[in-house]
Amino acid sequence: MNDRAIDVRKVKDLHCDVLVIGGGAAGVAAAVTARRQGLRVVLLERYGFCGGGAVAGLSGTVCGMYLATDRIGAKPETVVFGFAEEFCKMLEDRGGLGPPLRYGKTWTRVHDPLVWRDTADALLMAIGVQVIFHAVAIGTLLDGKERVEGVQAWTKQGPLTIRAQVTIDASGDADLVAMAGFDSFVGDHGHVQNPTMIFRLLGVDVERFTATYGDDTIMGEAVSALIRERQSAGDNLPRSKIWLFPTTRPGELLCNCTRITGDDGRELNPLFYRDFTDAELNGRRQVSAYAEFFKKYVTGCENAFINDTGVQVGVRQTRQIEGVTKLMNNDVLAARKFSDAIARSPWPIELHSGARPKVEWIMDDYYEVPYSCFVPTRGEGLLVAGRCLSAEHEAVASARVTAQCFSYGHAIGHAASLAVRQKIEPRTVDPQEIREALEKNGAQLF
Repeated sequence: MNDRAIDVRKVKDLHCDVLVIGGGAAGVAAAVTARRQGLRVVLLERYGFCGGGAVAGLSGTVCGMYLATDRIGAKPETVVFGFAEEFCKMLEDRGGLGPPLRYGKTWTRVHDPLVWRDTADALLMAIGVQVIFHAVAIGTLLDGKERVEGVQAWTKQGPLTIRAQVTIDASGDADLVAMAGFDSFVGDHGHVQNPTMIFRLLGVDVERFTATYGDDTIMGEAVSALIRERQSAGDNLPRSKIWLFPTTRPGELLCNCTRITGDDGRELNPLFYRDFTDAELNGRRQVSAYAEFFKKYVTGCENAFINDTGVQVGVRQTRQIEGVTKLMNNDVLAARKFSDAIARSPWPIELHSGARPKVEWIMDDYYEVPYSCFVPTRGEGLLVAGRCLSAEHEAVASARVTAQCFSYGHAIGHAASLAVRQKIEPRTVDPQEIREALEKNGAQLF
């Protein structure tokens, strides 16, 4: 029996300077940055729109912009600038980004996912990035088993070969690293944070809701106690500490509530097709259960109904690269600074497991992320951007959020451009040159 798959369709090869796999926050930032340096850039995205977890996963918030503090009367203090600030300004100008909302000891901002993807479209098209939607990388092109020279992608037209001088893996899952056989790891000895099915609830009397529960989007003990009571009664409400965000739309809440496991109680890893499928099915069931709970027990939600769920379940963590440097848990908690830093983060460690997420705050400070966390220990012609950076389990529970992914993409776009211009491998790019380029773009790292 011959098990070899056949596809006789032919598609003309593409050639570019920089190839970006994945159109999430990191991928968009990387593609835009490299194109602004005058390079030929191709962006490959599996959906028909950009946004990644922010849009398809409906995470719905730009987290990681502001310091956390206990100072009485403190206002949101921005410490992340550059591309993250630019994109937020574009969202705001289009009416797609709300004001800072209280989130425990810090603040976040809620975006409209439709405006997010329209903003990305406009930005990418205006500067001439070649975007290929509905395409998935299915294999890496290797020269001598160590240098990545592009990918083969699946498209509806047929298999497409794309060759590039530098390839950026912004898949979120380090897919290219795994395909090439380079070093990677998964979570904490294979255990990853729980996926979440986020949804939007319409028909909410937001004024009554806010008057009852206050302005903190992390719901207090009154709501958690009600959830635990209904858990005991048999309702499908496994997570008692939940987050509800008023959005830019009238009468709407963005709901981050679910904690998804398998029917047999096992923890789910979206790298496995069975787990990813179970997460989608069980996630939608939980959404219905939480929406029914809100209607019955939460003030202002008496007439609410489900407006939308994520296109896919929200994924917090899967595969990460083994990088030249690994961001350690203590680097985050100690607010460590690095001489080769290309991004900063004030966001807390948020570990999603069990009925109540674990949160460890970084107070009135931030840590930095070095360039070498995005350079794989093996493999040339390749960089990563986004949440698949080299970081310990708890560190990535902080480093994975949207503002930081914008920052990573911004830096890695410059790194790829420098490598192409100087005809060197990405690992030999001088981080100080990346930092200087970021500073010219207003990143304010110095």
